[in-house]
Amino acid sequence: MIRGVHKVCGHNAFILEPYISSLQLSTHLTSAKTYSTAQKLPRLPVPKLDDTLSKYLKTAKPHLSNEEYDVTCNLAKDFATGLGQDLQSLLEKRAQQHTNWLEEWWLNTAYLEYRDPVVVYSSPGLVFPFRKFNSQLDQLQYAAKTLLAALDYKSLIDNDKIPTEMMGKNPLDMQQYKKIFGTCRIPGLKRDSLSYNTTSKHVTIIHNNHIFHVDLWGDDGKVLNEDQIVQQLEKVIEMSEAPSQDGIGILTSENRNAWAKAYDVLIKDNQNKESLKDVQSSLVVLCLDKPVGLWKAADKNGRQNIAGAQTIHGGGAGLNGGNRWFDKTVQFIVGADGVTGLTYEHSPAEGQPIAVLTDFLINFIDQNKAAGRPASSSPKLPQLLKFNVNSEVAGMINTAKSSLDKLVNNLELNCFTYEKYGKNFIKSQKLSPDSYLQMAMQYAFYRLHKTPGAHYESAATRMFIGGRTETIRSCSIESVEFANAMLDSKRSPKDKKAAMQSAINAHKNYTVMALQGLGVDRHLLGLKLIALENGIDIHKLYSDPGYVRSAHMRLSTSQVACKCDGFMCYGPLVSNGYATCYNPRDNDVNFATSAFNDNPETSCDKYRGALEQSLQDMHDVLLLSTQAKL
Repeated sequence: MIRGVHKVCGHNAFILEPYISSLQLSTHLTSAKTYSTAQKLPRLPVPKLDDTLSKYLKTAKPHLSNEEYDVTCNLAKDFATGLGQDLQSLLEKRAQQHTNWLEEWWLNTAYLEYRDPVVVYSSPGLVFPFRKFNSQLDQLQYAAKTLLAALDYKSLIDNDKIPTEMMGKNPLDMQQYKKIFGTCRIPGLKRDSLSYNTTSKHVTIIHNNHIFHVDLWGDDGKVLNEDQIVQQLEKVIEMSEAPSQDGIGILTSENRNAWAKAYDVLIKDNQNKESLKDVQSSLVVLCLDKPVGLWKAADKNGRQNIAGAQTIHGGGAGLNGGNRWFDKTVQFIVGADGVTGLTYEHSPAEGQPIAVLTDFLINFIDQNKAAGRPASSSPKLPQLLKFNVNSEVAGMINTAKSSLDKLVNNLELNCFTYEKYGKNFIKSQKLSPDSYLQMAMQYAFYRLHKTPGAHYESAATRMFIGGRTETIRSCSIESVEFANAMLDSKRSPKDKKAAMQSAINAHKNYTVMALQGLGVDRHLLGLKLIALENGIDIHKLYSDPGYVRSAHMRLSTSQVACKCDGFMCYGPLVSNGYATCYNPRDNDVNFATSAFNDNPETSCDKYRGALEQSLQDMHDVLLLSTQAKL
């Protein structure tokens, strides 16, 4: 179940809920009230056991026959009146002893103890608007602006100038902003760890699989200006003209235990140990990538797929997959032919700080805010980090290349822009854009597979101290009824609209509960973990089809709402599932879908077709209902 635990948090923790606008946050950085490092926020509640089990039964029902549902109800009743009460008491006791009863458990079980690669299985890629670089100088100037924008953003964080985000009247926990720069995941057998280095003065630059230390401050304590950073990057390229055949960055794409074993071998050598520390302590990683044929693609859809692949996994060992350090929290990508974006290892934080960074960075570059900055004196030359690779590590590198290529070949992507309408139309119908799009995905899955799909969306619980996420279970009795209504040619547009509104309202209601820490999944996880911690046998509820099927999230979804023409992408949660990340804009929606090629049940192309048809059907039903009123 640990795999399932992680997968229900994984990349979807990058969500920006419909209630929080990253654009508003990023464009009002100087005028909003800023947060204090000593926020006084309430503790994450322990929901009432009966309330959680009641919600659980409702979300499990779409996945069960009547006979199976009766069994699940009896198990829930037995749990509620017996073992569940004991576990609830233990969990409530834990909540009194911790500022957040879930925080440490969540970090360990959902992230640091998760053993599959962070690539595809966990870390998302975020694609920025495409750029056309006519020369290498264009690429390096863009890269220099990216680094300067990141430094300006970090300065706002360090000086507590990021505005306190609000959900209604409730301030949100801002601690995660402090954890994105200078942070690195370090592999360990059974459990990884995190290294924090917020006062670092250098970045890691990777080119042709060679890894460099580059200082961004001169001897006089001033930040280098754009021209000086470009000169540093030119020097990096000059020192790494030929690709490294034993670049160790690709090891970070491996299974975590395999990487941990390689790491233990590497650090026995003092030079390796120092080079690894240098990468871990840098503020960010910047990957200067080789071209991938971006502008040779036939259309925008083709370019989106190429860029999405580059930010998720780098295209494999033969392209840019080794030109990475996937353990770094923030890893910027600037490709020679205009692929720009970042890869995000998000065990220390959710995606909100990264999404605000994205808007800030794009605005910074487009407004050319790097221009005219004074030069620093005596910038130090880049340092090539050296690694002594023995035959054992060389073998591990070759294995990592093979493993990454298998992952790359197995991930099917279909990233596209739905251009017929966006959130303006949905709002004109007085409907929530996020809930509307969630129901479009439910409908698409049902029409394609003729069965309800357990469906994950993340809700931030940051109104509580140390809050991370709760699951929104988007598949509901109402969503199934909506899908059935839409597929029934005998049902009137009025009936279909009513079913749509009911499904959307059910999703909105669950979202509100999840944001308040009152969902199903985290509470049931807590009860299971407190049992394990106390040597108590796990109740049969957790092996029942109701629990197993409703937690087997065949749809893994997240909204990343940025105004720029960008999108986020990642891999599915389960072998027979789909990932769907979406950026709803005024008049269009960017989607990034993925599935696994080796699973015969799924197809991104078919899913995209079903999703586009579902969006069209919903649009038509709303218009026909309006005409019927007239």
